[in-house]
Amino acid sequence: MKFSDLSKYVDRLEKTSSRLKITEILSDVFKKSDINEIDRVTYLLLGRLKPRYDELVFNVAEKMMIQVISDAYGVDKEKVHKKYKQLGDLGDTAEHYAQKDAKKSDMSVSEVYERLVKVAEDEGEGSVERKVKGLSKLMTDLDSLSNRFVARIPVGKLRLGFSDKTILDALSWMETGDKSRSSQLEKAFFIVPDVGQITKSVKRNGISKTVEIIEPVVGVPLLPMLAARLKSPAEMMEKMKEVSVEPKYDGLRIQIHYKKGKFVKTYTRNLNETSWMFPELVDIGKQLVCDEVVLDVEAIGVDEKTKTLANFQQTMTRRRKHDISETLKNTGIRFYVFDILIKDGISLINKTYLERRQELAKTVKKGDLLQLVNYTITKDENIISSLMKKELSEGLEGVIVKRVDSKYVAGRTGWRWVKMKEPEEQAGKLADTIDCVVMGYSRGRGKRADFGIGHFLAGLLDGEKIKTITKVGTGLTDDQFRELNKRLKKIKSKEKPKRYDVHKDLVPDFWVEPELVVELAADEITKSPNHTAGYALRFPRLVKFRDDKEADQATTVTEIIQLIKLQK
Repeated sequence: MKFSDLSKYVDRLEKTSSRLKITEILSDVFKKSDINEIDRVTYLLLGRLKPRYDELVFNVAEKMMIQVISDAYGVDKEKVHKKYKQLGDLGDTAEHYAQKDAKKSDMSVSEVYERLVKVAEDEGEGSVERKVKGLSKLMTDLDSLSNRFVARIPVGKLRLGFSDKTILDALSWMETGDKSRSSQLEKAFFIVPDVGQITKSVKRNGISKTVEIIEPVVGVPLLPMLAARLKSPAEMMEKMKEVSVEPKYDGLRIQIHYKKGKFVKTYTRNLNETSWMFPELVDIGKQLVCDEVVLDVEAIGVDEKTKTLANFQQTMTRRRKHDISETLKNTGIRFYVFDILIKDGISLINKTYLERRQELAKTVKKGDLLQLVNYTITKDENIISSLMKKELSEGLEGVIVKRVDSKYVAGRTGWRWVKMKEPEEQAGKLADTIDCVVMGYSRGRGKRADFGIGHFLAGLLDGEKIKTITKVGTGLTDDQFRELNKRLKKIKSKEKPKRYDVHKDLVPDFWVEPELVVELAADEITKSPNHTAGYALRFPRLVKFRDDKEADQATTVTEIIQLIKLQK
């Protein structure tokens, strides 16, 4: 496929708001893509070059792209900057200047992709100049419409309003003419979250064969198995029969991928590789009885002064790449291991919980770095309540209750795993916190003028849409207001993102891209005529920033309905 033809499809996608129509257009793109390029087409449509867990970063800022456009078309950089401010979009700016030098282009998708990869991989001395030169040459080799999209991809601005899930819908549509097989593909995606690989496999093998051959691999993160919510231990026993009760830690959920003599990698639940955060893992082999393994763990910081477990925010200080050595001095780490997914080339995800725990005990030796999470097998609801009180008294979040015969099923899992975070008798609070996407914010007034933000609009997932459920302007410290303002400025959007569904009375002063997830607490969920989720939070307050989550891992409207049942 010519890149100019792909650009025409992208132009149609950009102008389309209908989810069904977007799915049909993507299906048509995949039908016309060659088997050798379809994975590359998929990545480019999502505005990236690799799967999320292996993200290849361009390190190209807006100022650099202005220089690229300036060099490509021989226009003074100040003029380009002025035009960018007028149009509000680097892609539109590049297209504007390219039209003055209109040309046709026969470059293929693969050729453009390979040149973009070369730019992204360029590092070291003189790389900035080489990146600018490489991108400006690519622009001059392309037509004006293609320029619009090539200018957006390196700065992360090719946001067409759909995610990996819509790609899976389109693959089902390509084969069946509807979305009936999307759920099967989603299960495969949860095991190998690489839509490029899945798209290529479906093109070659069809959906049935693809679902059959997908297997977890060491070095490729699985989507984590998640816990649901139930009202009481009695209801848990009714639905789950025999269970295991584990303590619930307030840490960073990660997967450890270990291959002896080759690598140790860690991935957060939003598939970001974070190996650099945990240099201690270089010695992990001393505690393992295997050649390769994937472990599901909770990483907890340890305050080196008091030798006590740190809270989530202190644990997350390890994400700071600057002064990392100083951070390590203040915050140690301990990995609480609670599951094993692969061992020595054998997938364990279809084994029962008890079988996996038995294998885990054979795999992890006693030591300081890795700690096996304790568990208690029971059929007695009173034991669940007793363990819940014990863990809360020791400063933990609560307990996770797991059905003993459950397989490891990635994603949202029904009643296989259930969490309890607060005691039942604690009135006036929801049974759990809610993870929301920040959608926009208002200007600060009065004292908050100094913060640059008054309140922010937060939403939930409903399919591909993000719908509002609350505005939050209280319960934040001054430091949190400043931190929020700093973060939101970086993701500000000139227009409302296509995925947002917002009532006209709730339109904020500034929109932001769906990139920041926050954990909120509230006293109650009520029905709302204005919030598009259909519900609102009473007395919402910020608990923490969830840098370990993507927008597509936020709480869903369906989960809110479950929480309403719990509060009743």
